[in-house]
Amino acid sequence: MPLTKKPVTGMKDITPAEMQIREYVMNQIRETYKSFGFSQIETPCVEHIENLTSKQGGDNEKLIFKVLKRGDKLNLETAQDENDLTDSGLRYDLTLPLSRYYANNASSLPSPFKALQMGSVWRADRPQKGRFRQFTQCDIDILGDATNLAEIELILATTTALGKICPDNGFTVRINDRGILFGMARYCGFSEEAMDSVLITLDKMDKIGFEGVEKELLENGNAKESVDRYLELLRTVTRDAEGVKALGETLKDVMDPAVCQGLVHIMETVKDVAETEFGLVFDPTLVRGMSYYTGTIFEVSMEGFGGSVAGGGRYDKMIGKFTGMETPACGFSIGFERIVTILLDNGFTVPGAGEKKAYLFEKGIDSAALAAVIREAMEERKNGVQVLVAQMNKNKKFQKEQLGKEGYGEFKEFYRESLKH
Repeated sequence: MPLTKKPVTGMKDITPAEMQIREYVMNQIRETYKSFGFSQIETPCVEHIENLTSKQGGDNEKLIFKVLKRGDKLNLETAQDENDLTDSGLRYDLTLPLSRYYANNASSLPSPFKALQMGSVWRADRPQKGRFRQFTQCDIDILGDATNLAEIELILATTTALGKICPDNGFTVRINDRGILFGMARYCGFSEEAMDSVLITLDKMDKIGFEGVEKELLENGNAKESVDRYLELLRTVTRDAEGVKALGETLKDVMDPAVCQGLVHIMETVKDVAETEFGLVFDPTLVRGMSYYTGTIFEVSMEGFGGSVAGGGRYDKMIGKFTGMETPACGFSIGFERIVTILLDNGFTVPGAGEKKAYLFEKGIDSAALAAVIREAMEERKNGVQVLVAQMNKNKKFQKEQLGKEGYGEFKEFYRESLKH
C-alpha cells in the first residue's frame, strides 16, 4: 500500500512563498510586542490532560487531541473509559499553558510579568477557510497587574501590530465587560440560574440577530417582560464611552459602578494616546465564549473578513486554580492564520525584501570552477544579498520560473566552456 502524500485533514503544507509572508508577519508582531516590554517565552505543546479538561477552556475541551498513555501505564484490559487511556494532550490554546508556566516559575519572574508567546496549537475542529486543526497563535499577556493599565497596554500593542501588518485594512476593537453582561441581565429581571443561558443566546447575536435572540430567550422560558426590557436596553445604549457612563448609571443598583468607570477609563485613554487609526466601540452584545473570562473582554474585526481577527480579555481566576491564590491576568491573541489568509487573498508581497540572486552552473563543471562560483556567491552574501547556488536543470526555463515565484529576480549562469560564461 503506497504512503499517503497529502497532509492530515485540517493540516496543511506551507510553501516557501507563504512561509516568507508568515515569517514577515511573525517578525512584525514580535518586534512590536517587544517594544512594549513583553518578554518571549515558550511552553511545551503537550499538557497534562487534567489541566486541559479543568473546565477552563469552554468548547475547546471537546476538541482536544489526546495522547495515549505509554508502556506499562497503557492497560487496555482494565480501562473503563477514555480517561483511563490518556494522560496528556496537545494544547488547544496558549493561555492555559501560560497559567501553568507562571504558577511554576513566578518566583523567578518580574511582577507584573508581560509575556509574549508564539506557537502552534491544535483543535479537532471542522476545518474552513482561515481555520485549521493546527494553527499558530500569537499571544501577549500581563500577569500580576489588576489595574486598567493592563487592558490599555494590550489594546495599544495589538492595534499597533495590526496597523503595521495590514495598513490598508480598517479594523475596529469591540470592548465589553463580563460584569456589564451580568448587570444588564439582572437589571432586566433574569434569574441567576438563567444567566449562563441568556449569555449563550446573546453570543449568537451576530448570526441570528435581535429577532433570533428574542425568539430563543422566550423559547428558553424567560419572562416576556424581561426579554423586552433586555432587547430595548441593548438597542438603545450608545456604543461610545458616554454610552457606558449612562449604562453605569442605569445599572447602579445591580452592579458595582467601578465596572463601567473602569471601561470608560480604558476607552478614553486608548482613544487619547493611540497612534494607529482604528475604531473603538462598546459592544453590549460581545460575550466571548471562554468560561475563564472574569472582567474586560475585547475582539477585533477587520474590513473584508468575517469574524474576528484578534480577541482576549481578563482572566483573574485561572492562575489561582494552580496556586490556590488568585493572580490578576489579562491577555490578547492575534488570529495569526486569519491575518495571513487576508494578506494572501490580497496578493501581499513582503516590503523591503532583500535582493535575491540565483547562480546556476552547468552539470559537469570542474571542481575549481565550482569553487570559484561559490567564492563569488560568498562575497555577495557578505553584502547582504541572498544567493542560491544550484545545478542547472535540463528545463532551465521552468527552473527559473519556479525560482522567480520564490522571489529570485536575477540569474547568473556558469558553463563548462568559458566562452558561454
